Amino acid sequence: MTTAHLSHFIASLEDSALAPWASLAPWQLTTQSESIVRQMLQSLDASQFRIDGEVALHRTALIEQGVTLKGPLIIGPGVFVGAHAYFRGGCWITEGCSIGPGCELKSSFLFAQARLAHFNFVGDTIVGRDVNLEAGSIVCNHRNERDDKTVRVRIDGKLVSTGVNKFGAVLGDGCRVGANAVIAPGALLAPGTIIARTALRDDELDAARLASALDPVAMRNA
Repeated sequence: MTTAHLSHFIASLEDSALAPWASLAPWQLTTQSESIVRQMLQSLDASQFRIDGEVALHRTALIEQGVTLKGPLIIGPGVFVGAHAYFRGGCWITEGCSIGPGCELKSSFLFAQARLAHFNFVGDTIVGRDVNLEAGSIVCNHRNERDDKTVRVRIDGKLVSTGVNKFGAVLGDGCRVGANAVIAPGALLAPGTIIARTALRDDELDAARLASALDPVAMRNA
């Protein structure tokens, strides 16, 4: 993979409401999520959605008690949102998605039939079609452990700066994330990737280890 074009991860991108922004890098999409969702709101069929300010809920969506809905936000047809889920704005949740109890989402786009079990955090992330996150799995969006907060992604084994301080991940179509797994900022998961339960996926660490392993000096000093 020589680029991080979103169509490499999500087959339905060009046929979705995100198609006008398909040329943007994933981290540009999430950084601009509030503006993008506001533009999407303008083209919704008001007869199909209950619209209150910057929050649009499809009339077939089921929203349980205690859910916090902060706009701009679009929740599409047939979506289920469990009790006490929290949407922090800049989110687009399309048809057939399921957001379990106690989940928190921020600046994220979820494609059809994506499922979050419960107590998940998904921040500044793009989730492909038919992705499943088991309970307690987390997609982190911020490197709080270092002074330089810029998120980097791994492309062809090399680290590439995104130029942004907040970016979670791309979860390609059909990914499976096990319970209590942690996905560190900047992960780009190819379609069908499986993350084991309680595992850590950190593309930045993996790239650094690969570079060290291929460095003759590092190998001599190992």
